[in-house]
Amino acid sequence: MMNAIQEASRLLASRLPQTPTVGIVLGSGLGGLADQIPNPVIISYAEIPGFAQSTAPGHAGRFVAGELAGQYVLCMQGRLHFYEGHSMQSIVFPIRVMADLGIKTLIVTNAAGGVNTSFSIGDFMLIEDHINFMGANPLTGPNLDELGPRFCDMTFAYDPELRALAEKAASEQGVRLQKGVYLGYMGPSYETPAEIRAFRTLGADAVGMSTVPEVIAANHCGMRVLAMSLITNMAAGIEKKKLSGDEVIEIANSRAKLLQALVCKIVSEL
Repeated sequence: MMNAIQEASRLLASRLPQTPTVGIVLGSGLGGLADQIPNPVIISYAEIPGFAQSTAPGHAGRFVAGELAGQYVLCMQGRLHFYEGHSMQSIVFPIRVMADLGIKTLIVTNAAGGVNTSFSIGDFMLIEDHINFMGANPLTGPNLDELGPRFCDMTFAYDPELRALAEKAASEQGVRLQKGVYLGYMGPSYETPAEIRAFRTLGADAVGMSTVPEVIAANHCGMRVLAMSLITNMAAGIEKKKLSGDEVIEIANSRAKLLQALVCKIVSEL
């Protein structure tokens, strides 16, 4: 595994004019942030040894690198999901490659369903913690000692200093930033109303089908993590209507520019 990670890292390093300082994972409908990078270096996942291909709607499946808000960043324009049939090892492979490349800070975005009934569609939620309800962990199996310890501490999985920076940036831009716990669900079916009631009892504020494996792997690699959700729909049973993947993309597109501006502000302060 380490050989594969290092081979992919070497290929990226050979194509990039400088080492990125920040990695950004762009969720459903949020890939437009990468389009703000002038004169980008674009590398399809298909060109990188060891990379699986993204099949999720709204995910381009490529790296976009370049200057953004004063930092040289490497954006994942599309991620891999457990529901696509990818293994946990494949899902976190890009994160481990980023770490091997020298990236120390990871910003993760996603589209999520609101579980907290005080949330509204279109809200942004700063993730303070998560619940892994995917039934799997990317650190299962032989430990990669070169990356991190056998037992990875998750007490500060979402870096407190980066969270404070995000709150400050949101305040300065006049953006309401909710805070809460993200529950990672396997998918691809949406949750039932009964499951959502159970998740609310467990302390979840939002639910989605990504992020948790990436955050676990990033912490294992010693990366600092900041993560935010765009609430694209209220979870099953709250509004008494069926859920639609098209609606998720529509809301993500309508709020994308505001989230992009917030991420740029955060990046500029790193």
